Amino acid sequence: MRLALGLSYRGSAYRGWQSQPDGLTVQDRFEEALARFADRPVRTVCAGRTDTGVHALNQVVHLDTEIERDPFSWVRGTNRYLPPDIAVQWCRPIEAGFHARNSARGRRYAYLLLESPVRPAIEAGVVGWVFRPLEPTSMREAAAHLIGEHDFSAFRSAECQAASPVKTLRRIEIVRRGAYWRFEFEASAFLHHMVRNLMGCLLAVGQGTRTPQWLAEVLAAGDRSRAAPTFAPDGLYFLGPHYDANLELPERTAAFDWLP
Repeated sequence: MRLALGLSYRGSAYRGWQSQPDGLTVQDRFEEALARFADRPVRTVCAGRTDTGVHALNQVVHLDTEIERDPFSWVRGTNRYLPPDIAVQWCRPIEAGFHARNSARGRRYAYLLLESPVRPAIEAGVVGWVFRPLEPTSMREAAAHLIGEHDFSAFRSAECQAASPVKTLRRIEIVRRGAYWRFEFEASAFLHHMVRNLMGCLLAVGQGTRTPQWLAEVLAAGDRSRAAPTFAPDGLYFLGPHYDANLELPERTAAFDWLP
């Protein structure tokens, strides 16, 4: 039987999603908890491999098992063995051909940013921070140059393992509430560090050190060295993947109501 599960986590204490020899990743902690609940090794496949320090509201994974238990037992039972900053939110039986990564039709990220003369304290580790004022019109103008199918090599890390740098960026939304900015990105898929590299460039435009047209030039050049430095991971949240509606998998968790 194949199961799909939705997972939320705060990534501050972990070296990203993907399993590492030192065991300090979300996948390692999650599979350890699953093994204790199932009393046997369990391997998982995720929808999006988040980086060190990046959070997730609805990371979707699939696994195969011969154990027949109520779906909610997988939620409650696995959560019993997980640390406080990782929790299974839902579980659904799914068709055998479903693949958490390959069946996704798109993915969404949000970046939460504090604009303030002083650094964050209560929200340290869960928001990014800038102390210079940002100008929204220029950032939205710059973001418009990125929409569509493009070669995003200029925003790709050297460690990226994607087969192609060509992705379709469907939407960038930039809104402000008080001292906080929320940048939301939706695409067919994302390259390694792509959102953080885009954030660095958008903020350079918002702070007036670059023009909106500069971002179009960086995109066209396809040269990572011409873009801004990679921005901090603290405020980056993987909102989750999109699947065909007939699969009836949840696209929201309770944390969506918490994130501004």
